[in-house]
Amino acid sequence: MNDLKPQLLLSLKDYSKEKFLKDLVSGVIVAIIALPLSIALALASGVSPEQGLYTAIVAGFLISALGGSKVQIAGPTAAFATIVAGIVAKNGMDGLAVATILAGVILVAMGLLQMGSMIKFIPYTITTGFTAGIAVTIFIGQIKDFLGLTFEKSPIETMEKLEQVVSCIGTLNVAAMGVGVLALAILIFWPRVSAKIPASLVAVIITAGAVALLDLPVNTIGDLYTISSAPPTFHLPSFSYETVAAVLPDAFTIAILAAIESLLSAVVADEMTGARHNSNMELVAQGVGNAASAMFGGIPATGAIARTAANIKNGGLSPIAGMVHSGVLLLVLVLLMPYAALIPMPCIAAILFQVAYNMSGWRTFVRVVKRSPKSDIAVLLITFFLTVVFDLVVAIAVGLSLACLLFMKRMADVSSVKEWDYVEDTQDKKGRLKPVPAHVMVFEITGPMFFGAADKIPHMDQETDKSVLILRMRAVPALDITALKGMRRLWEECRRKGIQVVFSHVNEQPMSVFKKSGLLDDMGADNFQPNIDAAIARAVELRDLMEEKQKA
Repeated sequence: MNDLKPQLLLSLKDYSKEKFLKDLVSGVIVAIIALPLSIALALASGVSPEQGLYTAIVAGFLISALGGSKVQIAGPTAAFATIVAGIVAKNGMDGLAVATILAGVILVAMGLLQMGSMIKFIPYTITTGFTAGIAVTIFIGQIKDFLGLTFEKSPIETMEKLEQVVSCIGTLNVAAMGVGVLALAILIFWPRVSAKIPASLVAVIITAGAVALLDLPVNTIGDLYTISSAPPTFHLPSFSYETVAAVLPDAFTIAILAAIESLLSAVVADEMTGARHNSNMELVAQGVGNAASAMFGGIPATGAIARTAANIKNGGLSPIAGMVHSGVLLLVLVLLMPYAALIPMPCIAAILFQVAYNMSGWRTFVRVVKRSPKSDIAVLLITFFLTVVFDLVVAIAVGLSLACLLFMKRMADVSSVKEWDYVEDTQDKKGRLKPVPAHVMVFEITGPMFFGAADKIPHMDQETDKSVLILRMRAVPALDITALKGMRRLWEECRRKGIQVVFSHVNEQPMSVFKKSGLLDDMGADNFQPNIDAAIARAVELRDLMEEKQKA
């Protein structure tokens, strides 16, 4: 618990006026970048435009103030768009609020339980697959507004939206498509003109002006939504057993995705700044920020890689920059939000097309497909496919299960139990093999011994003149209960045949399993030796003891 200190407290120890000015400038610039993105992502999530700003204001402020990264900028992100839209469609805004609050509680618990390193347990192929899949779902979801189509029904699932696009392509609005193409061209080419003014803001202003001045038949935000400029207000959703039970799986999805996205963003920030974030504190902050966002009318939030990178590039040095970003957005909400009604929907779609392209990581996707083992490619493609066709929950569950099964198969493949070659059998002339007494047989066990490899533990069913079996385990890092059962079975088979069993170089984890199970006491501690020489010496000792008994 001692390491759960927000970076804000650490940054304020040597804070100065110069640092504040840099944070102020960076916070204002990031707010300008976040403004159209927050609105666009709210609309993609099936909620009203101001709720995207509520999220960036409330969650963004708290995550910066309490977070474990100095430069992380949080707010609504594309990763949540399809998930949020699905929750709202099934359970309404109260259901979304309950799911987000529960996700916040889960994230806080994860941070308190020191689970900040959990990201290393998510295979790279899975994060690459579902990120690319989310990008495709966002792209498909925005085709309607980009082309100005009129759907026959209001689909929720991605494949249903694609089906509607195909069947309703005859309703294409040329004016809407023209506005969308104009916005997309600005987004692509404006950065070559000026890097200081965000391309998305330029696209919003130009397309809104074009639609208003030319009176184009193009839907704007104001045509579809009632926009409020009221600041976020506290509202606690009604909790019931039925609601909690319905949204609990979604809450876990939000929590896991928020943890992955925020920690990935923090890692990227560390690489850019040379600093090091506190992952556990970051999870706690994400939890508090998400819960508060839901209570003030917002949607799920997480660390945003693009906005965090913009903060670093514009001189942001401390969490103050993220807090300034939230404050500026609050002023924009109160003073300028009515003008958001003029933004054309094709422009919003174009912004989200660019977001989808940037998050798709298609170059990484192609590189993984070209250079990875077939099993990893299978995990990547299946995760990608399930994200697009079904949803993220199914994709992550199946992807993780498949990755674990493939990993266990690999571990089982490298695990082996082989009997030594002996000098008298190989006619070794150079003394490369260790001399072994004639009454001893040695089996070398390699790799983790777990349920996937337990069948490799041999049976003592053949007739032999050997009286001692040495099991050499120096290359066995781990042993599970299934493999332990196999070891006990082998020991009992040997005992029935009058063969003594000696273990050599048992590592710490397997030894703890032997102790806890009672096998060490049953066999006797003398039959567990630290190395092969000591084990052979013990085998000779056992032979001498047996000979003495026979003489007696």
